[in-house]
Amino acid sequence: MINQLIQKNKAILPGLGLSIIVAIIGKLCALALPSLGGATLAILLGIVLGNTLFKQAYLADGTKFSESKLLECSVVLIGFTVTFQTISRLGLNGLGFIIVMMTVVIISAMFIGKKLGFSENVGILMASGNAVCGSSAIGAVAPTIGADDDEKGQVITLVNLLGTVMMLTLPIISTILFGHSLLAHSALLGGTLQSVGQVVAGASLLNQETVRYAMLFKITRILFLVVVVFIFQKRHKKRTDSTVSKKRSFPIPWYVLAFLLICILNSSVSLPKPFSDSAHFISTWFETVALAAIGLRLDLKKFIKEGPRFLIYGLSVGIVQTLAAILLIIIFKIN
Repeated sequence: MINQLIQKNKAILPGLGLSIIVAIIGKLCALALPSLGGATLAILLGIVLGNTLFKQAYLADGTKFSESKLLECSVVLIGFTVTFQTISRLGLNGLGFIIVMMTVVIISAMFIGKKLGFSENVGILMASGNAVCGSSAIGAVAPTIGADDDEKGQVITLVNLLGTVMMLTLPIISTILFGHSLLAHSALLGGTLQSVGQVVAGASLLNQETVRYAMLFKITRILFLVVVVFIFQKRHKKRTDSTVSKKRSFPIPWYVLAFLLICILNSSVSLPKPFSDSAHFISTWFETVALAAIGLRLDLKKFIKEGPRFLIYGLSVGIVQTLAAILLIIIFKIN
């Protein structure tokens, strides 16, 4: 048991070390390019290096650890900088925006998928991944509808590609349309981008305050994962008239629950400023290392292999998401 643990940790070290080095270089480059920021430069540098010099298989365990675990810990630590007084700024308009936005994305993703000739399972997975939280939502929904590994893998690849493109373009669109409106920026990024990492990366292109508020929109979407899984499970059971296995993990990620618990603590007790400052510092570094790992793991060739039909599907859903979010931000007066 101990030997297995040691071997596992050894396997993580090369990729983790590379992610840290790329993050440090990104931070140093940000001194010369402060408008881009360390997090943005880290992920862009990671994409370049991951598709040229560092494609070795032995790096995969460490970059995967950095992408998932460090980012999850970063989200948890953000809870020390957020209170329910902060969350209340979203208000009923913010909640309405999220519910309508998720509904539009689910319906449109399934409709477009059907028109392009994809299976219903692919449409459901695409809808779940884009409406809620990317790969995590796809992984939670897939067993409830009987999706196979090929369907799941194809959609995860497509959702990650779409999220990466939107992550880099939405901050520019948001700045052009909404100027300096913190909540509008946060709603557009936190209400559309697929994974937590993409939300953090996209918001980091603007500023750290946008990261905090975009995460509130994103966390609220993730909480609705339970509802999405339940709806698609019932739909699948009704369609197939079969029993779905009840042995399934709790659909809300642990870091979301931890974020909420810490947020409750932070709202109830006045924590010392050095404590919250330290949490912010560590969270920022975890975030930068995680984003460097995301860049290192992004395989551009893999996306190209999926074919033009998949790319058209992803692009179509992304355009609908973006236009719907902009329209709903105006309708719900989020500014």
